[in-house]
Amino acid sequence: MLIEVRHKTMYRYADPARYSIQSLRLDPPSFEAQRVVSWSVTAPGIGEGLRFTDCFGNTAVLAAMAGNHDGIEIEASGVVETSECAGVARGLPDTAPLRLYLRHTVKTAPSLALTELARSGQRRTTLETLHELMRLVSEAVRYEIGTTHEHTTASDALNSASGVCQDHAHVFIAAARILGIPARYVNGYFLAGTLAAAEAHHAWAEAWVEGLGWVGFDPANRMCPTERYVRLACGLDAASAAPIRGTQRGGDNEALDVEVEVQQQGSQQ
Repeated sequence: MLIEVRHKTMYRYADPARYSIQSLRLDPPSFEAQRVVSWSVTAPGIGEGLRFTDCFGNTAVLAAMAGNHDGIEIEASGVVETSECAGVARGLPDTAPLRLYLRHTVKTAPSLALTELARSGQRRTTLETLHELMRLVSEAVRYEIGTTHEHTTASDALNSASGVCQDHAHVFIAAARILGIPARYVNGYFLAGTLAAAEAHHAWAEAWVEGLGWVGFDPANRMCPTERYVRLACGLDAASAAPIRGTQRGGDNEALDVEVEVQQQGSQQ
C-alpha cells in the first residue's frame, strides 16, 4: 500500500524568540514492513543541521535558528510503501541492548494497579501474554480525547480509566516491563478506515518476542500494526520518541498548531 503523509507543525510566539533549536525525528525508516519512496523535511536551519542516529536507531537532526523570530514552521511529507507483516518489525537497526527497554521512566513507572494488571495478563507464552495485555489495556483505559495531557503517566491513565493512544502505549509498556518483557514506544501515522478511535498521528508499542523480534501492539485499536501504519521513531516513552522537541530563548506565550494528513495514494480520505 502506498501512503501519503503531510505533517505540519507551527509554533507562534507572542514575544519574539532570539534563538531556537529543534531536535527532529521526522524521517521514517525503511525496513521489511515499509519502504520510503520519497520524503522531505523542511525546517529553519535544517540545511546546516547536525544529522545523527540516536541510541534507539532513529535518524535525528538538530536544527537551529538564530535572530529574532515570532514563529517556526516544520513540515515533513512524502510517500511510504507499506506491507502486511503481522506486526513484526524486522530489518530495523538494533543499536541498543534489550535490557535498555526494561528501564522504567517517569511516564512508565510501575504502580500497584499496573502490577496487578500485568500479572493478570500472564499466559503460557510471551506472545500470548502480550496479546492479553493489549486486550486488558484496551478495556481498562477507554479512548477519550481531552482527559489526559502530554505529562500524564501510565499510572495516571490507568487510574482515570481514560486516555488516548499515547496513554494506551504507556500502560502497555509499563505492564510488559513489569513482567520482564522489553518494550518500547513507537510514534507514527495511521491510515484511518473504519477504526474511529485512531488519529492520523498515532502511537503504539513494540515488545520483544524471542524468535520473532520486535512485534507491534496497538491497544487503542486492539490490533497489531498492519499495512495502514507508518512507523516513524521509537524510544522508551513518548518523550524520547517525540518527532519534535525544542527549546528557545525568549519566545514567551507559545502557541502550537499541528496538521497531519494521511491518505492512500490515489484516494481521498
